[in-house]
Amino acid sequence: MSLQPLEVKDLVKKIMKKETVFILDVRGEDDYDSWKIEGDSVKSMNIPLKEIKENPQKAKEKLPDDGPIYVVCARGISSQDGVEILKEAGVENIIHVVDGMNGWSEHLEPVKISRLRGDGGALYQFVRLGKGCLSYVIESNGEAAIVDPNRMTHHYTEFIEEQGLTIKAVVDTHLHADHISGGREIAKQYGAAYYFPEKDDEGVEFEYTPLKDGDEINVGDVTIKPFYSPGHTIGSTSLIVDDEFLLTGDILFVESIGRPDLAGKADDWVGDLRDTLYERYKNLSSELTVLPSHFGEMSELNDDGSVSDRLDRLYEKNKKLNVENPEEFRHMVTDHLPDEPNSHEEIRETNMGRKHPDEDEKTTMETGPNNCSV
Repeated sequence: MSLQPLEVKDLVKKIMKKETVFILDVRGEDDYDSWKIEGDSVKSMNIPLKEIKENPQKAKEKLPDDGPIYVVCARGISSQDGVEILKEAGVENIIHVVDGMNGWSEHLEPVKISRLRGDGGALYQFVRLGKGCLSYVIESNGEAAIVDPNRMTHHYTEFIEEQGLTIKAVVDTHLHADHISGGREIAKQYGAAYYFPEKDDEGVEFEYTPLKDGDEINVGDVTIKPFYSPGHTIGSTSLIVDDEFLLTGDILFVESIGRPDLAGKADDWVGDLRDTLYERYKNLSSELTVLPSHFGEMSELNDDGSVSDRLDRLYEKNKKLNVENPEEFRHMVTDHLPDEPNSHEEIRETNMGRKHPDEDEKTTMETGPNNCSV
């Protein structure tokens, strides 16, 4: 019996369940080396389609005898050609991944993190495996807040409507430079308040409710407290949910810390980053569960596919939180910055309301890894 094409959502579930998955990537070598499907249970091989066409038998010899083999390309088109060629060469149990790396980049998988106070109270983390982005839905008593939503807004709105919730607030913890926010779109669609840090207002062309340290956002019986935490951007603001969870935006990750340079101000903001990580966060309860807005490596995922850890454990194991000398910290950050995210300037301009790309342009702008950490 022939295999059916594999939907990205089903591939994500397999990887999050740590099922063994074999990926044949038929994109060019450079594209594969810079960004590919990864996971603890993923085995991956790159054979460009051009090589498969030139010598199908040689390509077949490189592949495992036992299947299934899932073939991926950029958009899910070239992979179908590769599958047909390899089937004719005698490869069995092989099928393409629908929508390819574009689909991989854009899928969000909700994971329930915890119950919260109030009727139906819960905190959900939406995991974007293909981009390393994390966003959140907080619900209680029929109300919901959405934090750092990606541009694929249907993932959130379908979830909200299935749960029968009213969106009360949408929050962006900072001006994003690695992905396009869906925050304003959702807030406008549902008539919700849109919160944004005033200090990240570099001439944004939209209205917002200032996200201020010391204020409270109430969602049902749940209290969300903004906590000013500059460093990734000058306005970066974390969120403390019910004095139990710390949503750190792009300031603190499980295995790294946020980079301060995506607005071209690394030397200015690296001191703010250190102050947040080494002083402001140190004044918070060490038992808070850290929930970041990104992850860098698949090793950061927990067994259920979520990304989190307690604040005190991060201070023990995250090496970038244990550099005592301020000048050494400055050099650690500014001397070892990774490549900037793809199209980060255009993404910032889009998130400021100054650019209005179409959907194809947005997809292209977000291609590749997020690279938001040091």
